[in-house]
Amino acid sequence: MSSWCCAECIDDRFLRKNKIPSISNNRGTCDFCGSSEVDLVQPTQLADLFEMLVSIYEPDPDGKSLVELLKNDWLIFSHSRMDNAHAKELLGEILDDGEIIRKSFSPSPIYNSEGVARWETLRDEILYKNRYFLDEALDFDRLKELLEHLIADEMPELWYRARIMTDEKPFSIEEMGAPPKRMAIHGRANPIGIPYLYLSSIPETAAAEVRPHTGEIACVADFKVSKPMILVDLRNPRKLVSPFVLAHANAIGQMRADIPFLERLGDELTRPVLPRSAAIDYIPSQYLCEFIKKNGYDGVVYRSSVSSGINLALFDPEKATPCSLSLYEINKVSVEVVRVLSKS
Repeated sequence: MSSWCCAECIDDRFLRKNKIPSISNNRGTCDFCGSSEVDLVQPTQLADLFEMLVSIYEPDPDGKSLVELLKNDWLIFSHSRMDNAHAKELLGEILDDGEIIRKSFSPSPIYNSEGVARWETLRDEILYKNRYFLDEALDFDRLKELLEHLIADEMPELWYRARIMTDEKPFSIEEMGAPPKRMAIHGRANPIGIPYLYLSSIPETAAAEVRPHTGEIACVADFKVSKPMILVDLRNPRKLVSPFVLAHANAIGQMRADIPFLERLGDELTRPVLPRSAAIDYIPSQYLCEFIKKNGYDGVVYRSSVSSGINLALFDPEKATPCSLSLYEINKVSVEVVRVLSKS
């Protein structure tokens, strides 16, 4: 009796949205992860895609199993029900090779990336040496290619923006948008004088992002963002990038080498910044967002450093329409501390 697998157990964006729906002629319950009412395929239908992917790894007695490598490098088989045993069983059936899953491999050393190192060098220059005429440069052509793999999907329909009340009168709905150009201070994504609209996916995150104090009242407006909207999602590049959209093994190997660079860029937009040093510390993320805007994107989605929600920096504030306004009382502000130095 043939086994059937689904996009959920492999957990890859391209397979879920495109490949498996296009080749499936059966729906039901997956034999590997147990997902129900999903498009099903026989594992061997995915053989060509996986054979090209595993070709970027070389046998190495001191290495890891292919399942471990695919989980670590691409977050494949990351479904909560796909433990190593189920993943190895599925990969063995896909490749029609029960022995390969018992061997150890390492990534081929022929693929490497200078992205992180070049970003750190450029970052140091724009912070402390030159601001507008730079000696260092990224591989902008490559960065442009990489961003195309990070286009956001399934974004919320409504987004939220908060402002802390400064007197007894709430802000009007018209006052909840981006500030005027002459009033726009530096932000995580925008340089001073160039207003972007900062939005959050839930009211709690919007309120947390303005760093409130207990007892304060936050005015929170919900915004509807114009569609279609093309956004770069830097929250988790390793999860968004699919090796199966690439045409050959060399491209897959190079993408694997470049993913840490994309993760580093995502960290740039999320790292906590002290208010007293924000004018300087925000410059690298502003530089990155300017490049993203220059390449035709409408904004950047990034993780919040203070809440479980997500944030959106919208380059053109006119592309979001405020709908309604609510008031929230800040009942509790949580603080976590970690000792970094101890002196006697």
